[in-house]
Amino acid sequence: MKIVRIAVIIGTIFSLSIAEVDGRTERNITIITSSINLQETNIYEGNCIPCHKYAMPTTLEGMFMKYLKAYSGEMSVKLTLKQFLKKPMKEDSIMSDLFLERFSVKEKSLLSDEDLTKAIDIYWDLYNVRNKLK
Repeated sequence: MKIVRIAVIIGTIFSLSIAEVDGRTERNITIITSSINLQETNIYEGNCIPCHKYAMPTTLEGMFMKYLKAYSGEMSVKLTLKQFLKKPMKEDSIMSDLFLERFSVKEKSLLSDEDLTKAIDIYWDLYNVRNKLK
C-alpha cells in the first residue's frame, strides 16, 4: 500500500492510500479526528464498559435511567454517581437487593477526580434522553 498524501487540518489527519490488489486499484481515505476526544471517550470505554458488558441483567442505559428517575437532573445525577463511584456502599446503590446479591457492590473507582468527571460526562451525553428527542 502506498500513502499518497497526508494532511493535518486543525487536529484532524486525512490520508489517502492507493493499493493494487489482484489487478485492480483500491483507494482508501482515512480520517482520524482530534486525539483529545478519542482519549476522553476511552476513559469511559476503557474503565466502565468492560465490567458492565458481561452477563449483566441491566444495561448501562438501564442504570442511567434508574439514576435519572431517582435524581431527576443532570447535576444531581452526576454528583450522586461520582460520590457513589468514589465510595460505593450498598445502602447508597440504586440497584435492587437481588442485583447486589448476585453482582455485589462495585469496587471503588481508581480514576482521578478529573478522569471520573470526564467519564461521567461522557456517560451522561451518551444516554441523556433529551439528546435523543432532537
